[in-house]
Amino acid sequence: MKIALLGYGKMGKTIEQIAIQRGHTIVTKAMDEDYDISEADIAIDFSIPTAAYKNISNCIENNIPVISGTTGWLEDYDKAVALCQEKKGAFIYASNFSLGVNIFFELNNYLAKMMNTLKDYKVSMEEIHHTQKLDAPSGTAITLANDIIKEHTSYTNWSLDQNTENALPIIAKRIEDVPGTHSISYKSDVDTIDITHTAHNRQGFALGAVVAAEWLLGKTGVFTMKDVLNIS
Repeated sequence: MKIALLGYGKMGKTIEQIAIQRGHTIVTKAMDEDYDISEADIAIDFSIPTAAYKNISNCIENNIPVISGTTGWLEDYDKAVALCQEKKGAFIYASNFSLGVNIFFELNNYLAKMMNTLKDYKVSMEEIHHTQKLDAPSGTAITLANDIIKEHTSYTNWSLDQNTENALPIIAKRIEDVPGTHSISYKSDVDTIDITHTAHNRQGFALGAVVAAEWLLGKTGVFTMKDVLNIS
């Protein structure tokens, strides 16, 4: 595949390494708004929240399949989906492309269903990332929280770093050189149940993005990592 990298920060550079290892070619490395995607077979967007929708829509308008792991832009997600459907394009967004995190998403869903009727347990979440991460809470934390809210009827929303009635609290920390840690706790007066995913480096996120790009090539539609991993 000929890949356009839209965003060439730490994640973009790691994706480049893995893509080349898997036999692909990088034809564009975009660090700003001035780039050419005409030679690309597919684009991988790990840019910044203010650039994501423009990058994605530009790809779709030019018939370039695109996957995006940029978070913090989801107010425009429905517009991207509508454009993709109108233009018969191909698009995947994921808050996290790590294969392990996507298994963790499913574990989180299953545990939330099990805990739904156990009202003595209160849920909380903590996420830790490197100091360069611009958005808080992380997109992964928001995905986890929304899945809990969907299954756990005591909660109607999530809140950041504060206790709000009927809201699942998320604590967001920024610590140097932490790729990403997400912990969910169910705590009662008698015990606590914790599940945690800890990323040791960026390799897992980058590998998942390249695998998703390989899967998307030649398809039409809007997909998720559940489709890529064949998770029902």
